[in-house]
Amino acid sequence: MEQTLDRRPRFRAFEALQHRDFRLLFLGQAVSLVGDAAFVTALAWRTFDLAGSSKLGIVLACQSIAVLTTVLVGGALADRFSRRRMMIVSDVVRFCAVGGLALVDASGQLTFGWIVVFAVVMGLGDGLFYPAFGGMVPLVVDRPMIASANSLIGLARWGSILFGPALAGLLYAPVGSATVFAVDAASFLVSGSLVWRTRPRRFATEESEGTFRGIATGARYVARVPWLWVTICLFALVLMLQFAPQQVLLPKLVESRWHRGVGSYALLTTLLGFGTVLGTLAFGQLQPRRRRGVLCYVLFVLNSLALAGFALSPWYWLAGGLSVVRGVCIGFAIGVWETILMELVPDHLLSRVVSLDFFGSFGLMPLGLALSAVVAGVAPPDLLIACGAAVSAVLIALPLTRPWLRAID
Repeated sequence: MEQTLDRRPRFRAFEALQHRDFRLLFLGQAVSLVGDAAFVTALAWRTFDLAGSSKLGIVLACQSIAVLTTVLVGGALADRFSRRRMMIVSDVVRFCAVGGLALVDASGQLTFGWIVVFAVVMGLGDGLFYPAFGGMVPLVVDRPMIASANSLIGLARWGSILFGPALAGLLYAPVGSATVFAVDAASFLVSGSLVWRTRPRRFATEESEGTFRGIATGARYVARVPWLWVTICLFALVLMLQFAPQQVLLPKLVESRWHRGVGSYALLTTLLGFGTVLGTLAFGQLQPRRRRGVLCYVLFVLNSLALAGFALSPWYWLAGGLSVVRGVCIGFAIGVWETILMELVPDHLLSRVVSLDFFGSFGLMPLGLALSAVVAGVAPPDLLIACGAAVSAVLIALPLTRPWLRAID
């Protein structure tokens, strides 16, 4: 790892770019995430054209289940073996999945069944990638620059929401969905080749143990740390109560409350992404060091309250402004949380904790999506989204008085 400069840059959010290995990692992720966002957009339209809108939910559910199937195994393997190698293997798996989808689509033989198969393989690769990547970041930057690194990764993650769908829109009509899929497949080759050039520092691993015993060891560690297990369990409920209804009911809300169409629906997503980029950059510039646990929870409470106001807003543009506010809160809070994980969790356990965080937080999402679909016809979408957000705000606020949360600096 190259030496960092003594003089810290004026814009602290970008200081992690001083490290060659992080630049390679960041560039690979920026390319891959834009490709993924384009892929999701093209996949949605291709599935709709081929099988109807109801089938898209099945595809996304199957992909999500595939991610949850491998994410815990991926965390255990990434703590035993090379995280760099795990990321490259995952990129190869996802290249094969999306490249295969592009080839079948271009041949004119694509069916709904093929879409499900390739989406599942893509999800299996994602599950291997996320824990390895989460454990990789602290290995390519100095510890004081972890906050900057997370800010830049967040910038790539949320910025892809702005650029990826636009790329898909530019390519889909003139050259077809197969080309969009091929572009995403190529992005995995770019990411894998850049990761291959990195030279992360080594970390001390524990004595060799089986994969499932490794998962159990990680789970026991999480169970001993209140701020970890409480947050993971809490956000499993919050994502089920708040995020899932928003995903399912937002199109209906836009149409029934503000009498607008798909363009206005897309704009709300864009505004949320814009706010998240702002929040991520603000976190990277400010890099708070005191009361970070409380700060993270307060921001998520504000996000839930803003979502409730969003759902009940009588004016579309007020809802748009609240989308930006929500994005700022989400981007800043996620930056804080990821930095806390990377700084406070031991290196040899980090990938397993990242995988448990992902698995626990999103484990109830399929149930939340199903319940949201069931109750969609029972009550207005604004009331359902607002109630879910209000309950979530109360749940998140409950631990604010706990000493273990206030102790996180």
